[in-house]
Amino acid sequence: MRAEATQRVALVFSLLDANGNGVLEAEDFTLMGDRVAAAAPRAGQPAKDAMRAAFDRYWTTLLTELDANGDGVISFEEYTACVLSPERFDATITAFAGALAALGDPDDDGLIERPDFMALMTAIGFERAGIDALFDAFGPTADDLVPVPTWVEGIRDYYAPDKAGIPGDHLVTGAGAGTGPAA
Repeated sequence: MRAEATQRVALVFSLLDANGNGVLEAEDFTLMGDRVAAAAPRAGQPAKDAMRAAFDRYWTTLLTELDANGDGVISFEEYTACVLSPERFDATITAFAGALAALGDPDDDGLIERPDFMALMTAIGFERAGIDALFDAFGPTADDLVPVPTWVEGIRDYYAPDKAGIPGDHLVTGAGAGTGPAA
């Protein structure tokens, strides 16, 4: 496993811990789903519902795969054991990536506009400098648009334990490393 992957996952864990109590629980994913859906006012209700469902699936996968003692919470150690194991988490992250990218493409033209991307990534809790660097690393068009499949692949790569030097690394290095919101 690459150190970069562990850093990426540690950042996401801190952002998903919406109530800041050091563990992940169902409430964190409900809060995050609602916050991200609210950040996309131009998106239709089906896209918002799909995003919330993707957050629910994310939580359910973690709970099913990792909560052996039945306490209803996931620690950081438990989290990394699942999300950095593609055979355990790939289908969930693929669904999540598709839902997030669809939410960022409210006009369904297959392209993500920077303001929509910024709003969603800010709602998740990433810092602006890292978000801008990530969008730029995706190689936007002259009209400042990124193809939906580029973002989906970028999300999937973010969770890949063997990847380094990927666009998503901009979120955890330098100005992009963030603490994210606690709620």
